[in-house]
Amino acid sequence: MRNLTLLTDLYQLTMGQGYFNEGRHEEIAVFDVFFRPNALITYSVAAGMEQVADYLDALSFTQDDIAYLRSLGCFSEDYLRYLSTLRFTGDAVAVREGEIVFPYEPILSVRAPMIQAQLVETAILTFVNHQTLIATKAAKIVDAAGGGVMEFGLRRAQGADAGVYGARAAMIGGCVGTSNVYAGKMFDIPVSGTMAHSWVMNFPSELEAFRAYARSFPDNCLLLVDTYDTLKSGMPNAIRVFGELRAAGHEPKGIRLDSGDLAYLSKEARRMLDEAGFPKAIVCASGDLDEHSIASLKEQGAKIDSWGVGTKLITSADLPALGGVYKLAAVFENGKEIPKIKLSDTTEKITNPGVKEVYRLYDRRLDKAIADYIVRAGETVDESKPLELFHPVETWKRMTVENFRARKLREPIVKDGKRVLPACPLSRSAAYFRAEKGRFWEEYMRRDMPHIYKVDLSPALYELKARLVREGKEN
Repeated sequence: MRNLTLLTDLYQLTMGQGYFNEGRHEEIAVFDVFFRPNALITYSVAAGMEQVADYLDALSFTQDDIAYLRSLGCFSEDYLRYLSTLRFTGDAVAVREGEIVFPYEPILSVRAPMIQAQLVETAILTFVNHQTLIATKAAKIVDAAGGGVMEFGLRRAQGADAGVYGARAAMIGGCVGTSNVYAGKMFDIPVSGTMAHSWVMNFPSELEAFRAYARSFPDNCLLLVDTYDTLKSGMPNAIRVFGELRAAGHEPKGIRLDSGDLAYLSKEARRMLDEAGFPKAIVCASGDLDEHSIASLKEQGAKIDSWGVGTKLITSADLPALGGVYKLAAVFENGKEIPKIKLSDTTEKITNPGVKEVYRLYDRRLDKAIADYIVRAGETVDESKPLELFHPVETWKRMTVENFRARKLREPIVKDGKRVLPACPLSRSAAYFRAEKGRFWEEYMRRDMPHIYKVDLSPALYELKARLVREGKEN
């Protein structure tokens, strides 16, 4: 694993120098990771926690790192000596990968000496923001397609890491495979892919190109049929080669469409395959797809069995950044918690102070999620009594829930500087996401004009927040 300790912003290190000078570098602090809503973010699929756990576990400055920092000319020698032996000694708790999460709730929290907790902000946000963004985009695309989505985005990703870890996140969000061979090896992801248009163009004729490919892959023959003319050339030649394969004792896999009117072409391709006696041959489509174009194609009756989605998935084209933030929630003085709050004239940007825990409430009878409930650390949720929920801003909006169960959303991923997060196959994280998604009413998950899921505060947390807001205004 690469040493990513310098994967940080300079101001984390300059603040560290300041804390060191002030003698506050060992003061215990708690920071929360959460994201705010916008028109395109109503829910997200959490990802990136594996990388956070590995990063914190391995945090250490190399001699080359210290030499580079010395060359910047802005750090004292005693501070650099301190950094040279620094290791992460704190704790981190987080939701599991594949968890459905919502704006404002802390999906990951770090508790550590101030200088450590500050240093790791940038890297943590890098891992969680990117992978959660791509997992969420994948989930929306897979939902529109109804399954069968392959991630094809490596060549359009913003760099190699974005392509590799984007493929990983896409699997958590429900993709069934990737074209990315490196990610396939690294994360044990199914890989898929056949040919490009250049293969067809490199032979004297389309038919010869198809025959050559069929000779190499007789049991996995999926032909790209839109290089010249899909219906007049590609499909007739593919069907001819499929017949030759069958005569030799093999069955074709199908065809891929990458351009043109995919709704019309897929329906015609399906008809031609069926009439030729190949009803099991699949029709795969690719070509600048996303959840909106896929939903439109399905509404038009497209006969597409499998979808290859690249650019708009791996870049999350309509929302290129999640916007997750890392905010100070509390410090500890002589073991006593001192809650901290960020104030703003914008209500949505006022943070929730103090050390917190997050519960998800489910209707016991229907096993459906009702709301998420953020409480102060140490508070418990009594399932035996009715619980009144209220909107954290528009407090007159209230409801009482009964016959519910409460599930704590977060678990330790790092304890005393060591990773305690168990290894989890991506297939299990994807299965977990699918299972949890089934516990939400579809109105919260739908693509257009979804209901806003409730994320409420306990009375104790609300009162703490209100008091700190009042005191902040007075000061």
